[in-house]
Amino acid sequence: MSVLVFFGLNIIGDPVYMLVSPDADQEDIDRVIRNLGLDRPILEQYVLFVKGALQGDLGNSFIFGESALGLISRHMGATLELAFTALFLAIAIGIPLGLYAGLYPNRMSSRVIMTSSILGFSLPTFWVGLMMILIFSVQLGWLPSTGRGDTATFLGITSSIFTLNGLSHLILPAANLALLKVSLVIRLTRAGTREGMQQDYIKFARAKGLSTTRVVGVHLLKNILIPIVTVLGLEFGSLIAFSVVTETIFAWPGMGRLLIESILQLDRPVVVAYLMIIVALFVVINLLVDVVYSILDPRVRLKEQGK
Repeated sequence: MSVLVFFGLNIIGDPVYMLVSPDADQEDIDRVIRNLGLDRPILEQYVLFVKGALQGDLGNSFIFGESALGLISRHMGATLELAFTALFLAIAIGIPLGLYAGLYPNRMSSRVIMTSSILGFSLPTFWVGLMMILIFSVQLGWLPSTGRGDTATFLGITSSIFTLNGLSHLILPAANLALLKVSLVIRLTRAGTREGMQQDYIKFARAKGLSTTRVVGVHLLKNILIPIVTVLGLEFGSLIAFSVVTETIFAWPGMGRLLIESILQLDRPVVVAYLMIIVALFVVINLLVDVVYSILDPRVRLKEQGK
């Protein structure tokens, strides 16, 4: 990934002309090139980048003149806050609606739920975001349309969810980011419910006289959570990586918005550092998903082999 990103960015545009004045002479341009280390062969630049990355240094921003890793870290909290809130909404809304649609597939309300989930897959994120701003901010005036709002610190965590002003700023971007995931969870839960209700263990639980609430809440839900957790774990990585559109529309000060600004200004170190961090996050998330999967499904747990 580092090879693809590093060499790919170095063949697109020249950041020097974004940093110098249009009136600068060739001597000034050459000085900037030397200061940025762009006068060295591309292979040497890559080797220096790898050596620095192994020591936790992903380079310095061309625009801000500070560590790219530190710059991204300051924006990471806002992105993680947005992603976790969107994930919570996907679970809190998607699983109950999916269960209802799976348990009562022939009801009109279930058909409305499934139709709405198709819309959630089909509507472009940027269009939905603009419509949310138009309706809830411009016409109704209920919610703010841009920014993160006030933040507060609780148990060492700084977040906007700890203030009413911050929550009001978080609702629209989180709902916009969660829309696709809500639709995905609804369809996964419904499919798992329809399949699970036909299984022998559900029929046996009903034959023992257990209530529907216990059958669904204890026996059915635990089993259908296995594929849902697996998919949501991977989708959480995409929430972080692809929150660019939502953060741009709502002017949310996260990593995605920083990435767009860095691309427009050809700030290569920041773009490379962002993509490498995202790669590392996906690796960690995949590991955590495997661990949680083994907890939920006893069949895949590793057991010590007797000698």
